[in-house]
Amino acid sequence: MKSALIALLAFCLCLPLMGDNDAKKKFEETKVRAVNGDALSQLILGQMYIEGYGVLKDHKEAARWWIKAAEQGNALAQFSLAKKYQGGKGVLQDHKEAVRWYRKAAEQGYGPAQLDLGEMYHSGLGTLEDYVTAYAWFNIAQANRGKRDVGALAKYRKNTISRTMTPEQIAKAEELLKEMVKKNPKLLNK
Repeated sequence: MKSALIALLAFCLCLPLMGDNDAKKKFEETKVRAVNGDALSQLILGQMYIEGYGVLKDHKEAARWWIKAAEQGNALAQFSLAKKYQGGKGVLQDHKEAVRWYRKAAEQGYGPAQLDLGEMYHSGLGTLEDYVTAYAWFNIAQANRGKRDVGALAKYRKNTISRTMTPEQIAKAEELLKEMVKKNPKLLNK
């Protein structure tokens, strides 16, 4: 999981350093690996379509490749696909489908997906509004990222939502959190 994120980050950081011919060559090389079923290459190919790197920008094609990677269990592709469904870019907007893909990535311990899944429960987008479950997901996301980026935002969201919850609801959320982690220890990425 971390190696996929590092590879994608390294690739994106190198984009401005390559010329058009290098970009087209890198695109073709990546596409061959993606067509052969390599999930990381499918993820990267989707990003190439988003960025217009070596190819014309095409959000539909990006989503198509992210679906392939997501179906193979790539958490970053699942998260990226969820964002696409939530925003309706390259696919029809479908909040239920966004929740489904956020959940798949969240269940693998991917903090940003856990945070966004909590937001979906908080707002009632694609699922029933459920502050108890939202609080539990915010708590998990906070635990996974400590005080950095997602963790800080998750802590803020958890504190914000807790102001509208009863002590009984918070206790129920804490119990749900324990049950969720017991059922799937991968939720906590430590």
